Amino acid sequence: MNWTAIKSIYIFEMTRFFRTFLQSLISPVLSTSLYFVVFGAAIGSRINEVEGVSYAAFIVPGLIMLSVMTQGISNGSFGIYFPKFIGTIYELLSAPVNFLEIVVGYVGAAATKAMFIGIIILITAFFFVDIRIMHPGAMVLFLILTCVSFSLFGFIIGIWAKNFEQLQLVPLLIVTPLVFLGGSFYSISMLPPVWQAISMFNPVVYLISGFRWAFFGIADVPIGTSLLAIAGFTGLCLLVIGWIFRTGWRIRE
Repeated sequence: MNWTAIKSIYIFEMTRFFRTFLQSLISPVLSTSLYFVVFGAAIGSRINEVEGVSYAAFIVPGLIMLSVMTQGISNGSFGIYFPKFIGTIYELLSAPVNFLEIVVGYVGAAATKAMFIGIIILITAFFFVDIRIMHPGAMVLFLILTCVSFSLFGFIIGIWAKNFEQLQLVPLLIVTPLVFLGGSFYSISMLPPVWQAISMFNPVVYLISGFRWAFFGIADVPIGTSLLAIAGFTGLCLLVIGWIFRTGWRIRE
């Protein structure tokens, strides 16, 4: 393993992040504050509790997951797309660096950025609601797995995209709707039976359910199923990336 190459890629990506630190910090804080005002205050005044948890606190895991998933995809996709766009990807491919080291460098930086944003949102939430984390170890595990898996997914999107429009297509038209329909702001048990069954086909349900269990000890699906779902998604992303580098699909075009 070429740790020097991994370190160089990682530091380069993190430096780009800290150049826009204030923008990266202020944006999620303002967005989270607005969600708390709209959902926590307006809707929370009509819905006092969900499964024994105040509605304002209930939406915190969903808000964190929403930001972490979108940030992981955004950072993971742009990190590899930009070298493709300006042509420096060929210098990277011709260097004595294998695909695993490239993935670890770019995805590691993207996951770190997403986790940083997730932690900021969690800290912001403490100013609005009283939150107790029942299973902090599980919370950290789900947060790390989600950051890594969606950064891997973003990496795939960055390789697939041929322009900046395609780079935003999947997050805007697929991922964001899945997150909103995945129980971010409500419990799946509140839906009619038919829609509960349909929701089980939404992979985001399992991530949000497991993450919410880490906070409050309540879940829409068994915690083991949630872990299997995110582990399976991570493994699938790794298989796809391995195939991409073996075949050179969309990299050498």
